[in-house]
Amino acid sequence: MPRTAPAAIPVFKLYGETSAWPTPDLIHCESIPERSKMHEWEIKPHRHSDLVQLLYVQSGRAALTVEDTLSQVDTPSLQVVPALSVHTFRFAEDIQGHILSLARPLVEQLETALEGSVLGKAHCYTLGIDSHHVETLFSAIATEYRQRRPGRDLMLQSLINVLMVWLSRRGHDHEHRDTQAPDRGREHLHVFMHQLESSFREHWPIDRHAQTMGISAAHLNALCRRLCGQSALQIINQRLLLEARRNLVYTTMTIHQVSDSLGFSEPAYFSRFFKRETGLSPRQFRARR
Repeated sequence: MPRTAPAAIPVFKLYGETSAWPTPDLIHCESIPERSKMHEWEIKPHRHSDLVQLLYVQSGRAALTVEDTLSQVDTPSLQVVPALSVHTFRFAEDIQGHILSLARPLVEQLETALEGSVLGKAHCYTLGIDSHHVETLFSAIATEYRQRRPGRDLMLQSLINVLMVWLSRRGHDHEHRDTQAPDRGREHLHVFMHQLESSFREHWPIDRHAQTMGISAAHLNALCRRLCGQSALQIINQRLLLEARRNLVYTTMTIHQVSDSLGFSEPAYFSRFFKRETGLSPRQFRARR
């Protein structure tokens, strides 16, 4: 069967959503049935520009395709879906499990802590003797995610850290099998995203990002549009917007303080930026949340 042309593959924030990340959280957790049932148990080919997904099959059958690799699953398994990977899923109606989505800022933190990029490599892990351990972690993450109890963020971070350590250790066992030639475009985009994570508060122009990477601004924009469906500037603005939303929801910082922390020269400029991107002023957004 011919592979879908890249230009025809949609870029989603979550499965069928093209709007901004739905909450200021850096994770999203849901059960496989609650999402896939709405789509008649099949998730069409698509990719995500700014998040990594971990698909945990607890029981049931699934056909998981990431890029050109198909995994037929009928035992407890964990599929890593890196950012920018084209993927499609088909599930039996008896499927049970969870999908954990991690926003890029959190992915950057985890990869730095683990000193590796296990989340950047697509692989389907058969859990075997680790089934109970992984099931316990996902169950705890799902329960904690749904509730709003004191210490929720800290507990979620702790559980995800444990899961990532397990995944990193399993990933090392498979490193020697990875013989796929590198995709230079994706490598450039990964560098750009990593660079953006440390510089977005400084409002680097596109030319500076490109020059630091050793490519032209036109090349960088073309890569961003081809792989992410957005210009480089739109990606930068989305990162600023995510941080602004998190500060407005989870801190008591004033609008002036939020503006200053994100490198805007004036609060009025920040407010105009925020309203242009969301349709709400920072105060309106905070009041609604």
